[in-house]
This record gives sequence, structure tokens and C-alpha cells, in this order.
Amino acid sequence: MRILGIGDVIGKPGRRALGIVLPQLRQEHAVDLIIANGENVAGGLGITVSTLNELYDAGVDVVTSGNHVWHHREILELLDDDQPIIRPLNYPPAAPGRGWYLRNGLLVVNLIGRTFMASYDCPFRTMDTLLSKVPDGTRAIVVDFHAEATSEKVALGRYLDGRVAAVLGTHTHVGTIDVRLLPAGTAYVSDIGMTGPFDSVIGDDPESVIQRFLTQIPSRLAVGRGPVEFNAVLVSIDESVGKATDIQRLHCVVDQ
Repeated sequence: MRILGIGDVIGKPGRRALGIVLPQLRQEHAVDLIIANGENVAGGLGITVSTLNELYDAGVDVVTSGNHVWHHREILELLDDDQPIIRPLNYPPAAPGRGWYLRNGLLVVNLIGRTFMASYDCPFRTMDTLLSKVPDGTRAIVVDFHAEATSEKVALGRYLDGRVAAVLGTHTHVGTIDVRLLPAGTAYVSDIGMTGPFDSVIGDDPESVIQRFLTQIPSRLAVGRGPVEFNAVLVSIDESVGKATDIQRLHCVVDQ
């Protein structure tokens, strides 16, 4: 099984880039399933019904999210539907939606970190609970860990090593160089990196971000423009044991 994991997709530029590169990548690398974090896909913040459908049309099979998933209220009913879109599993149980999605034997799990973020339930214990009773039909597990602190991400990767096929970090939008196979067979990266405008501040227009830092006045941030950097990881999984055999980083610049 070959899985393509895509980091935070930023606004219209990111959506357009996926439509350009995914058909070729799926064929070139014989990809079985594509996972993308979509929590910044609507104008750089949140998800709408129309932008979610654009991700599906581009070839994304399962959409993960994070702390911005609630920004557009129209998405809430889809979270409770049978759509392949999930929110972090360690939100309180009363929150809309679910934290995992099973497709073709792959259990895709979404978790959110707590360090430098909010008071979510413990992602470590949340995964322990899920792993104690894995849904029927699961042959392998991939985790999107949407977290700020690299220490928390690395710790969770080590904690789950050998128990899941991959732990893929998202949220910080800047790709890290620590793509690796952990000792017990879990593929790991601290952050996949974004699919968004290259000449930006983590996807947003530089001038608007700089002004916010200079003034400390909250303001609307515009999505950046120009060429888009596409970041992803390709994970090969041995379904017979539910462990990874390889992980490699994919990167390109898409000139729209």
C-alpha cells in the first residue's frame, strides 16, 4: 500500500496546485490513497463545502483537519455525515464529527497537540484507547498529528512506534528534514510542510503578517500569491504487518 500524505493546503492557490500535480503523482508513484490536511483550504482559514469538494475533485481521498476546522459553520453537518473528512480525535466527545476514517483497510486518524495550543484531551491516551479496540477491517494506521511543538510530535512518534504505520506532523506549515523510519517500523516526519504560496509567511501575504507583528492589532490575513510549493510524503506500507517499509519526501514548485 502506498500512501501520499499532504500537509496543510492553503486557500485557492493550494487547491489549484493539487488539481495540477495529484493526477500525475498518483500515476507516477502508484498511489493507493491520498490524505490531505484541509483546515486552511478556504481563504486560508477553515473548510467550506465547496472547497472540500474541490479537494475531492483534485483526487484527495481523506481530508484531515485541526484547530481551524470549526471556522465555517456550514462544514459541521458534513463532519457528522459519512464524508471522508475528520476532526482531531482528542476533541471532547460532544464535538461534532469523528476522529478517524477507515478506507480500503487504512485507518486514518487525526490528533491535535496540546503544547502551545489549547486544553484538548491527551493525544497519547486517546490513541491508547483507540488502539485497544481497532475498528474491524483495519490493516494499517496512519496518524495526522496536528501540533505546534516538535518535541510533542517526536514524543508521540516514538510512543506509537511499531503500533501504527505512520505519524505525520502538520500545522506549522514549514516542512522538516527528519523524514525517517523509526526502529519498530513507523514512518515519521515532524511536519510535512504546506501546499501554499512560496513567497509568503506560512501561506499568508507577507505585508499583512508583518503589520500584525508590528502593531499587535488583530487583522484579517490575506492568502499569499505567486508560485505554490507542494509538500508531501510518500509512505510505503506492508499491510500484512501494518508497518511502514519506506518514507520519502516529495516537493515541487507549481507555477500557476
